[in-house]
Amino acid sequence: MTESKENTNAILDSGLPDEPPLATIGAIELRGSGGVLDGVDLSSHDGVALGLDALLAAVPEHGYLAVMAYLDRLADASAGNLRSALAARSGRAVTFGWGPRFLHSTGQYHKGGPQQGAYLQITAEIGTDLPVPDRPFTFGGLQAAQAAGDRKALADRGRPLLHLHLTDRAAGIGQLLAALA
Repeated sequence: MTESKENTNAILDSGLPDEPPLATIGAIELRGSGGVLDGVDLSSHDGVALGLDALLAAVPEHGYLAVMAYLDRLADASAGNLRSALAARSGRAVTFGWGPRFLHSTGQYHKGGPQQGAYLQITAEIGTDLPVPDRPFTFGGLQAAQAAGDRKALADRGRPLLHLHLTDRAAGIGQLLAALA
C-alpha cells in the first residue's frame, strides 16, 4: 500500500497537521481516533492508564494490539518493555515495531488487512535533528510526517488508535511503564 507514503509526501509539502492533544498528563500528550477515547475522563492523574485501558478494550476478541514506536531504538530501548507489559495486562497478542521501519512490513497489514487490531502510536520530541541533504526538511521532520501519514491512513479506516506524544522521552517512557504496572 502506498497510502501512508502518499500521506507523508502531502504532509511534507503542506506541513504537519494541527492535532491538539485531548490532554497532557506529565510528559505525555494524548490523542485518539476511531472512537478509542470517546467517554474517557482524561482529566485525572490516571488519564494515561485510562487511555491505555480504553485502547485495550478496543482490541477485537480475536485481535491484536500493535505498538508503533517512532522512537530511537537504542536511546529509547526501554520502550520495548511496553510490549510485554501490554500483553500481560490485556491477555492479547501484542506486536511492537520501531517506526518507520515497520511501515514496509506489518504496517501494510495494519491498514490493508482485516479489522483485527487496535493501535498505539508513540512519538516524541526530537532532540538533535539533522537536515536531509538536498531536501527542504530534516530527518526529524520526515519521521514526524511518516507517523502523521500512518495515523491518517489508520484514522481514515476508523481503526482504534491511541497516539501518545512524549514531551520528554525518558520521563514519558517511565510514565507509560508505571501506568501499566
